[in-house]
Order: sequence, then structure tokens, then C-alpha cells
Amino acid sequence: MLDCQRALVTGGGGFLGKAIVERLLQRGLRVRSFARGEYPELRALGVEVVRGDLGDDEAVDRACAECDLVFHVAAKAGLEVQPADFERINVLGTKNVIVACRKHAIARLIFTSSPSVVFAGVDQSGVDESAPYPTRFLAHYPRTKALAEQLVLSANEAALATVALRPHLIWGPGDNHLMPRIVQRARAGQLRLIGDGSNRIDTVYLDDAADAHLLAAERLSPGAPIAGKPYFITAGEPRPIREIIDGILAAHGLPPVTRSVPPTIAVLVGGLLEVLHRALNLRHEPRMTRFLARELATEHWFDISAARRDLGYQPKVGIDEGLRRVAASFRQTAP
Repeated sequence: MLDCQRALVTGGGGFLGKAIVERLLQRGLRVRSFARGEYPELRALGVEVVRGDLGDDEAVDRACAECDLVFHVAAKAGLEVQPADFERINVLGTKNVIVACRKHAIARLIFTSSPSVVFAGVDQSGVDESAPYPTRFLAHYPRTKALAEQLVLSANEAALATVALRPHLIWGPGDNHLMPRIVQRARAGQLRLIGDGSNRIDTVYLDDAADAHLLAAERLSPGAPIAGKPYFITAGEPRPIREIIDGILAAHGLPPVTRSVPPTIAVLVGGLLEVLHRALNLRHEPRMTRFLARELATEHWFDISAARRDLGYQPKVGIDEGLRRVAASFRQTAP
């Protein structure tokens, strides 16, 4: 049972944020979304839409007023090499959320983190939440998300209970990040595996990722066993990355990937492109980075026994079922 009068979801118009909003509405709760965009589809659902930037402390304060539960989902993602936006949105924005929670006596804060906060560029095979933060990060996104996660967990106290969830590679119909990039590159003839594609990775279907956030909210309170802790959230079904990519391509009516690049070459190219983007002060993402090359070439799958035990989390949508749903959605929307 989720005891709440009004919940705030930062990034409520995003892929994961909207799924959380919909679940809160289904439970009869009043919901407020805070984001930079307008999102008329949320207004149509009865959501109170507040527009603003996470880096604006006054805007965040207004968004948190009269709420008693916050899902801090919004973040600056991507692989741009310029740090300013990552610092402002991910770090300063999270500080602003914590300050506003304390000011308005909000007792529960659920933070959407990422497994990349503990990625050091090497294989992660079945690691659990005891994995340390790296001493050196390969990109601004994981670095600033790690800083934000540490801020949230250290803010756990008697008056404010916090928890951090680390969903890995969220996907499903409506995905505007992972699958579109794979499909776009495949259609342009630019998709390559890094290595032979046998490295196993974890993913999580959208429904399971959103459900995990509601489970955390139900169990979170000051002094609760989950307070102040991070949790990996996945399907618990690691597969070779080649298999996952080929499945996504097939669901969109495309042939499997056939070309690959050695990891050492991909890392070298990524490093060179990062230098070029910094030198020219380019704001868009490089086609390849060292972080991306190592993510694509290494194993990263996680032990979710803590989430099963403490949150009651049980993944319901496996990869095969998820791919069937994606394929059905594609057939319905394809011109």
C-alpha cells in the first residue's frame, strides 16, 4: 500500500518517468510532473505539469511544495564531452531536490541512478551492491550520476528516507534512447559490434523498472531497512550482447548485425574523437567514446538478490516476451 497524497516525478514526461506517473495515477494518487517540456499528454491524464529546470533551485522548490513523496527520475544522459550540463542537472539538480525535500518535510525520496556509477571499464559479472565507485570515470554521465547517488544516499536521515535504484538499459515500446539508436545505425549501415558480441549484459523491461520504483516507495520510510541503500534493477537474465542487438533488429524487421570492430581499435577511436570534440568545443555526442567502447565490449550483469529480498522485486517481462511486445508495437505503428 502506497500512502501518499501527492507525488512529484521529476522527468515525468520521459520514458521511465511517464511509466511511473501512470502507475501512480492508477493507484488514485495526485501526481505532479516537473520537467522542462510541456507534455500535454500528461495534462490529459490529469497530471499537474510544472515546467522548470533542475538547476533552478526556486523552480525545484515550487515543484516540491505540498508533496510528500518524490521520484527523482530526471537526469542529463548522453556522452557529450563538455561537463557543464551534466554538473548542473545531475549534481546541482539533485542537491536542489534534496534541499527542497528537507524544506517541505518530504519524508521519502526515490532516486533513479544507474549501474554505470560503478563501471570502471572492465567486466562486471554478477556484481552486487558492494561494488565500489571507481576512482576514475570514463565519461561525465556516470561520474555525475555517481556524485548524485552519493548525495542522495548520504542525505538519508530521520526526517528524510532515501533510496537509489540502478535500472540497467531500460527498453520497451516507446523507448526513445536505446532501441532507436541501434535501429538508426543499422539502417544507415553503421552498426558494428565491439568484439565478437559474446559478452553478456543485463537489461530491464520498462514495466519492471517502473514497478521497482513503486515497490521501493511502498517500503521506504525513515529507518526502514532499504533506507540509504542502492539496488540494482534488471531482468536477471543476462544475454550475449549480439543476441540482444539482433533481437531488437529482428523486432524492427531488420537483419542481424554482421560487422565488428576490435575493442582496442574502438577505444582508440573513441579517445581520439573525445579529444577532437573538446578541442573544437563540440556540443553533440561523438560517434564513439572510450566509455561506450568499453561498455559494448565488456560484460556487465548484476546480482539482483538484494532487490528481490528487500523490495519484493520480481521481474515479470523477460527478454523474449519483451521482444515480442516490441515487434507487435512496431507492426502497429510502422507506415
